[in-house]
Amino acid sequence: MPKNHSGVRDSVQRRRLPGILGDLSISAISAGFIAVAVSYAGPMLVIIQAAERAGLDKSQTASWVWAVSVGSGVVGLVLSLFTRSPIVVAWSVPGSALLLTVLGDYEFSEAVGAYLVAGLLGLVLSLSGLFGRLLSAVPRPILAAVLAGVLLPFVLDVTGAVLAAPLVSGGLVIAYFVGRRLFPKYAVPGALLVGVLLSLASGQAERPELSLALTAPVFTVPTFSIQAIMGISVPLLIVTMAGQNGPGLVMLRTSGYTPNDRLLLSGSSIASILFAPFGSHAINLAAITAGICCGRDAHEDPAKRYIAGAAGGAFFILFGLFSSTILDLFAAVPGELIIAMAGVALLGALQGSLLDMLNADHHGPAAIEAAVVTLIITASGIAPLGIVSPFWGVLGGAAVYLVLSVARGKIRDKEAMTQASSDAEVSAVERC
Repeated sequence: MPKNHSGVRDSVQRRRLPGILGDLSISAISAGFIAVAVSYAGPMLVIIQAAERAGLDKSQTASWVWAVSVGSGVVGLVLSLFTRSPIVVAWSVPGSALLLTVLGDYEFSEAVGAYLVAGLLGLVLSLSGLFGRLLSAVPRPILAAVLAGVLLPFVLDVTGAVLAAPLVSGGLVIAYFVGRRLFPKYAVPGALLVGVLLSLASGQAERPELSLALTAPVFTVPTFSIQAIMGISVPLLIVTMAGQNGPGLVMLRTSGYTPNDRLLLSGSSIASILFAPFGSHAINLAAITAGICCGRDAHEDPAKRYIAGAAGGAFFILFGLFSSTILDLFAAVPGELIIAMAGVALLGALQGSLLDMLNADHHGPAAIEAAVVTLIITASGIAPLGIVSPFWGVLGGAAVYLVLSVARGKIRDKEAMTQASSDAEVSAVERC
């Protein structure tokens, strides 16, 4: 696939409204919508659970949802249009899971202070370019295996969804593959439409009680404590960078783009800092939902998939402004439908990452074996020390790669020395 599509040199000339209008497509806008829908249907529930356990009131919870939605939307919209790449930005899902267990141990103002510290540390790490350099040093098959390991569980969950709701989820999956055959550009939105219609016809969709009202953000004055910084800031920074930003950059690279890690990660970190007083715990590059916007289902032309990222950003802003209403809408849709929709939308991204994982052209068989180890660890979902599996997947794969590379390097050196000695002996005999 093309690296940044070589059209990036012309992108400055194309950064005009008529060019954007010409790049608009139903498939790209639908991909952006589905990416946001998946974020609200799954990861948003983790935030709600964390808020309930921490004893936050309704206004604080609504402000938290507003902050992560609007913050993610603004950054995703701006960066997608600026870079002409499908930049999907969201909140830290492993960070939300972390807060499920620790948020109630601190005053909320202390948690907000810890969010600010984590954002500042992330900004320093991003501006230095250190994270991007570390990522570039890891062989591509290992990074592709991390991505495959992150995506695989979501695709596997489709089977359970089909068994639990065969009419809705099964009909959605069938509609997707029929769409891939008849109208590949619109297979994903077509499948979503079929799934919604089937859920309505079967009575599995509930009637939501809606009240259309703008969400009012609540400003919390941060306070700082060593305990909150150590208990929230440090682990939040680790899981966000390793579990979200890393796979997010890998997704873009394996999709054929050359992301500017300093620009993207710095933009996300700045948003984390600005929206922290309103309850946002961390804003970062998305990995799972990014696969929906980076794949061929968003648009056959990779140079026009940035519309999917921009659309996702716009939908995030819209949903954030009316977050309470949108959450009620998604609560009415069967959970199995969202699971099945996410799985089929990520099939293309999973296929691409698996192909990259098994490509040994530039790294040899050692990278393939290391990539398999990475895939196993990442897909396992383990989280020792509160650090999510993608981090351990990269660590384990890199360690295996180093061991195999060193061992095979020594074997090659020994074989070369033996061959050189043999050649020397033959040469001596010939001279005699």
